[in-house]
Amino acid sequence: MAAVHHSELVLGGVRSGKSRYALARAERSTARTTFIATAQPLDAGMRERIAAHRAERPRHFTTVEEPFDLVAACRRCQGRDQLALIDCLTLWVSNLLLRGDGEARILSEADELMKLVRERSLSVIIVSNEVGEGVHPATSLGVEFGDVMGQVNQRIAAAVDRVTLMVAGIPVTIKDVATTTTLSHEQPLQAP
Repeated sequence: MAAVHHSELVLGGVRSGKSRYALARAERSTARTTFIATAQPLDAGMRERIAAHRAERPRHFTTVEEPFDLVAACRRCQGRDQLALIDCLTLWVSNLLLRGDGEARILSEADELMKLVRERSLSVIIVSNEVGEGVHPATSLGVEFGDVMGQVNQRIAAAVDRVTLMVAGIPVTIKDVATTTTLSHEQPLQAP
């Protein structure tokens, strides 16, 4: 019998409990799990955060550090593991922007991730920040980041089975295809 793979996007603001929640969801699974980390240790603060996240991770998880090519990292998991936990899209998009990738290239990469999710060849839990509810950016790069991040989140939210919004450490389910029915006058969610 083939495995049935599921997908979830865990959104929230800074320090909302997204990573902790996603990790707990993965730990409750019996699936072999790969943790795909997108953070780069570019300064002391980020090195401390990475160390803290590493310490929280179960030893039986395989960890892959991949700041740029998420789809390839997920593809390498297929066949070996049943679940990939990606933490997080926010840093991934930031890495791509800082590398010089433009909006079109980033959205193309997000579309590839969306396709992978829809293939259901691997279960995925994806963590991302809901940046649209934060402070308005003061720089043009900040505005570009917010715009691209919002589009990436919309694409991934459209592709996954479940979307959970973390608010002050409390998970709020905002999409669950297993329990949601579409009314006759509503259209199913589509990627923008």
